[in-house]
Amino acid sequence: MTDTLTRVLQFAIILVAAVVAAVVGWIVFFELPGSLADLFGVLLVIATVVVAIQLGGRIAASAFPSYDVAEVAVEGPITRDGGRGPIPGGAIGTPADDIVEQIDTAADDSNVEALLLKLNTPGGEVLPSDDIRRAAESFDGPTVAYATDVCASGGYWIASGCDELWSHDASIVGSIGVIGSSVNASELADRLGISYERFAAGKYKDAGNVLKEPSEDEREYLQGLIDDYYDDFVETVAEGREMDPETIRETEARVYLGDEAHEIGLVDDLGTRDDVEDRLADLLDRDDVTVEEFTPEAGFMARLRGGAEGVAYSFGAGVASTLDADDGFTFRF
Repeated sequence: MTDTLTRVLQFAIILVAAVVAAVVGWIVFFELPGSLADLFGVLLVIATVVVAIQLGGRIAASAFPSYDVAEVAVEGPITRDGGRGPIPGGAIGTPADDIVEQIDTAADDSNVEALLLKLNTPGGEVLPSDDIRRAAESFDGPTVAYATDVCASGGYWIASGCDELWSHDASIVGSIGVIGSSVNASELADRLGISYERFAAGKYKDAGNVLKEPSEDEREYLQGLIDDYYDDFVETVAEGREMDPETIRETEARVYLGDEAHEIGLVDDLGTRDDVEDRLADLLDRDDVTVEEFTPEAGFMARLRGGAEGVAYSFGAGVASTLDADDGFTFRF
């Protein structure tokens, strides 16, 4: 269905809804109650027409949608529940499961032919990042990731599941690495007279516990886990981005401005949002595209919290922080 025909059908539905509402409103609010003032009746008719036009617009958009590209945003720290991540008072992200759900919803929408994944994230938890990447990778159609301010660590992991990655020339891109962290409060516990007694089955069960100094064996064990995660990260990015794994390792988890990231192959192209939409039009072999934002439903408290605390965050916030609230060893992209 062409865009012109779609617009005509949408306008026809809105016009029919307005006419029907006007007739019904006139009969119900003006003709029948003869004792009501004419002005009051006219005002009620007008109000009914306005409501009907709004309702007709929604019905028209639903019956004859004009979009062909779905946009799903990944913003803030990547966590399972959408919390602040490791930074106290930091930005709040969207729960990873909600992002996956929106990508799946777009994939099931017969009107959606391409996926635009907007990335503005410093990274975050390993498995939630991987869930989003897998959802994007399984989308049946062109997928383009677009880095706005920050596409670091877990954000870049997600981008590796898309066909292309675009960014601004001043975007922050990279940080292809893994961090594991645990607070060591053993000396503080000694000063406070707090002792740690171990009751565990398995040599490494309490490795990384905050109340004890890790042994050399435990350090090697935990570092081995980090190395394994890193190897997976490099291999996944190399496969998704069609790059030499050694080139990725040579970045040593550094971040780059978009233009430099483009030079070394971490980014496919540089441009604005309009440029990205032009590229999507090329991929879909048409003159232009219409993008529809797919966003999860948020409750009142979630919207209030996000509006009050969704402030700018440091480009390395989710990557470089080593503190976490629990007492175990944590892994983050």
